Amino acid sequence: MSTSAEAVVRSRRLPGDLAMWFFILAELSVFALLILAFTVAQALHPQLFSEGRALLDRSTGLAMTLSLLTGGLFAALALEQVRRGRSRRGAALLAMALLAACGYVALKLTEYAHLLANGLGMERNTFFTLYWILTAFHFLHVLLGMVILGWLAEGCRRRRYGARQYNGLESGVLYWHMVDLVWVLLFPVVYILD
Repeated sequence: MSTSAEAVVRSRRLPGDLAMWFFILAELSVFALLILAFTVAQALHPQLFSEGRALLDRSTGLAMTLSLLTGGLFAALALEQVRRGRSRRGAALLAMALLAACGYVALKLTEYAHLLANGLGMERNTFFTLYWILTAFHFLHVLLGMVILGWLAEGCRRRRYGARQYNGLESGVLYWHMVDLVWVLLFPVVYILD
């Protein structure tokens, strides 16, 4: 085997920490069960779910999707900057990711307030019970992700991460991408698909 081929083999590794991968897989499993429960309940009560979905604002859902994906883009760009030894640029990009996440939080809280003001709480019917469980569980993950993004940004600012030391940063960015992925699945299931 040539030395360049050996270098390629050595450079192939799972990004981040193995523990984070196990955590992400466990969280994705929980979300998968919740989404399955939502889809089964929808199959049993299609009219109820169609009526409930009609009360949600798809444009707000789309804006939340764009906000989270923008945050994911900034987080990925931050990781790339840190890998190149530009940790201060990485910190700035992570701050931008955090700002994009704040947009999601503001939109989601506005949506929650609107629904509650119109009597569409968790006890309204099966659609709204599952809507609140799914979206609130995801919302908690977004909040944790924002704490992680803030911690990573501060770590980059203090140069705890660099071109040779970024495994923890990878793990945090992986978590944020899990949050993105779940919302990309939730948005069509909850807001669009009948």
